[in-house]
Amino acid sequence: MPVDITQTAILIPSLNPDEKMIRLIENLKNGGFCHIICVDDGSGSEYGHYFEEAEKLGCDVLRHCVNMGKGRGIKTGLNYIRLNYPDSPGVVTVDSDGQHSVEDTIKCAQAMIDNPGSVIFGCRNFKEEGVPFKSYYGNTITRAVMKMFCGISLSDTQTGLRAIPQDLIETFVTTKGERYEYEMQQILLCKEKDIPITEVPIKTIYIEENKGSHFNPLTDSIRIYAQFSRFIFASVSSFLVDIILFALFVKLFIIPFGEGERYILISTIAARVISAAWNFMVNRMAVFKARTGIIKNAAKYAVLAVCQLALSALFVTMIFRLTHINETVIKVIVDSILFLISFQIQREVVFK
Repeated sequence: MPVDITQTAILIPSLNPDEKMIRLIENLKNGGFCHIICVDDGSGSEYGHYFEEAEKLGCDVLRHCVNMGKGRGIKTGLNYIRLNYPDSPGVVTVDSDGQHSVEDTIKCAQAMIDNPGSVIFGCRNFKEEGVPFKSYYGNTITRAVMKMFCGISLSDTQTGLRAIPQDLIETFVTTKGERYEYEMQQILLCKEKDIPITEVPIKTIYIEENKGSHFNPLTDSIRIYAQFSRFIFASVSSFLVDIILFALFVKLFIIPFGEGERYILISTIAARVISAAWNFMVNRMAVFKARTGIIKNAAKYAVLAVCQLALSALFVTMIFRLTHINETVIKVIVDSILFLISFQIQREVVFK
């Protein structure tokens, strides 16, 4: 029996809305959707009439007495839908500022039905004219960070138009994050639990340069990028331990082992053994949170570390012989490249 797309629940988290939310609800009703849930995330009393009008249009309105953040609003709505509309195929989250069209909402709902077990992202084209500067570069930077540290390739990491199938609602009710960082946590959770993300192209709509957005470029960006702090800490701390120890050992070993540049090889090995042990512990416990046995992880990591060590010593020695540039400077360049490659291998093979 075919799934009725109009039974898909629509969730609209909102803070201090205006007429655009009412027009959105009217358009969704005209599009056939019958389960529309609005979450008033602590809007002031002067905005109450918008939610009263939403109720008159047939919406279920849930209220926070104080502002608790977009993430909490979404989780409040997801919990309500799971309890009250268990027969719905799933839910589509739609922003209340009029930047998501009904046509695109339908596309995402249909994609959710056509791709069981997948989360659907309505993705904008940021190369189109009229995209605000902060939106273009914010998405570009976040895309690069997600790709580098998490191995996640998405064209739009910040879209609010997302479809979640019924069976995954409980998973996302318990996802960390209360404000805008919640949407980033959704992506990380999909990676952690191997939940596929299917992208659906949608219209790129920005109204009045996105002035209606409640996103704070400073505080909310800090919350979002804080999700990657453990990745950055492990990377930077291990790199610094290795470089500092290498520079120290070069000074210590240059006299007894200076002949034939052997001191570079010995310094590289000594520094790498210590930094590798530190990197392994931090990555296993804090970064990748590996669930497999420590012996299995350690064996894979040891093979990778030996290969990385050999390549580092080889390239540093070769480049030094050709250029006679400072050994530490050469090592910084060589190990920066090797470290990025190593991180990808750790993420996808060693600690997967």
